[in-house]
Amino acid sequence: VQVVESGGDSVQAGGSLRLSCEVSGYTSSSACMGWFRQAPGKEREGVAMVCTDGRTYYADSVKGRFTVSRDNAKNSMYLQMSSLNPEDAAMYYCAADGWVPTSRWADPRAYAHWGQGTRVTVSS
Repeated sequence: VQVVESGGDSVQAGGSLRLSCEVSGYTSSSACMGWFRQAPGKEREGVAMVCTDGRTYYADSVKGRFTVSRDNAKNSMYLQMSSLNPEDAAMYYCAADGWVPTSRWADPRAYAHWGQGTRVTVSS
């Protein structure tokens, strides 16, 4: 299973960005896909998750600003980010697993497959 993120860039505060994640290989291993981010000196935190069964979750810090979606035919996931602020700057990672319980959607340990990350920089 290979996970590849793209779309990271440097933007001004208030701007928007769209991240993409594509999973190749055993597609049933990506029934749930999540976005995580990690800023320097901080722990990796869950940003959003979407599963093929329709479950979608967001971190409180991004609700109303970020939208996660997926294209099952392409085994891909997207994160549309708007109203970005400097606190959103981080390395963003895509993660995938065959099944993630609701209670653990934001737990990095619940995901078996990870990408290398794509960097988002937000300047004020």
